[in-house]
Amino acid sequence: MQLIKLSATDSTNAYLKDLLFHNQIEDFTVVMAHTQLKGRGQMGTSWLSEPGKNLTFSVLVRSLNSPVSEQFLLNIYVSLAIYDTLTQLQVPDLKIKWPNDIMSGHSKICGILIENILSGQHIQASIVGIGLNVNQLSFNSLPNVSSLKLLLGRSLDLDELLLNIVENLKKLIAQYGKMDRGNLFERYETTLFRKDKPSTFKNQDDEMFMGFIKGVSDAGKLKILMEDNILKEFNLKEVKLLY
Repeated sequence: MQLIKLSATDSTNAYLKDLLFHNQIEDFTVVMAHTQLKGRGQMGTSWLSEPGKNLTFSVLVRSLNSPVSEQFLLNIYVSLAIYDTLTQLQVPDLKIKWPNDIMSGHSKICGILIENILSGQHIQASIVGIGLNVNQLSFNSLPNVSSLKLLLGRSLDLDELLLNIVENLKKLIAQYGKMDRGNLFERYETTLFRKDKPSTFKNQDDEMFMGFIKGVSDAGKLKILMEDNILKEFNLKEVKLLY
C-alpha cells in the first residue's frame, strides 16, 4: 500500500484524483491529510474535522473494473470494511445509515464519499473518501455526532486504524465475483440503521411520511414499506431519513 501523508490539502479526493490523472499509481494508494480544508460529504455537505485528531483520507480502487450498473457494490464493500474494523474495536451499537454513514447508536461517526471515473459502461477507477471521527472530543454543538474516543474512552492510533480499514477493504474486494451477491446484500442490509423500525422521512418536495426500511435494491435504492403497505424504492436525492 502506497501511503502519501499531507500536512494540509483542500480535499484528499481531489488530490488523489489529480495524482491518478498525472502519474502511474498503484491500486489502493492512500492519501491522508493532517488537515483537510474543504472536505465534502454526500450531497455537497461539508465535513469538518479538527486537525490531527481524525482520519481524513482517500483510497484508490481500480481492481474492481465493475460495470456502472453495479456501482453500489463498492459502497457496500467500503461500508462493511469500516463496520468490520470498528466491530473489532468493540464500538457499541454500530449501524450503517443508508447509503454509507456509519453510526454508533444515533450518533454519526463516519462519512464516505465515492467518486467514480468511467470508461464507457465500466468503472475504470474509484476515489473513496473517508472521514472518521477518532480522537476529537468537541463538535461545536453539532447534533448526533460522536467520535471513537468519546465512545471508547481512549485515544486510538490513526495510522494503525487506517491500515486496518484498508486491509479489510482489500479482503472484501478480493471476493468480488466469488461471494454470492445475495449474501453480500443481506450482510449489508442486516446492518442498516432503523431497519424494520417505524421511521419518519422527507421526500424531495419536503413532504414528511412514515415508513419502514426493508433493504436496498440491486441498484442501491432504499426500499421503504409505506403506510399503505406498498414497497417503494428511493434514490439518494429523493428521500431523507429524519429518524
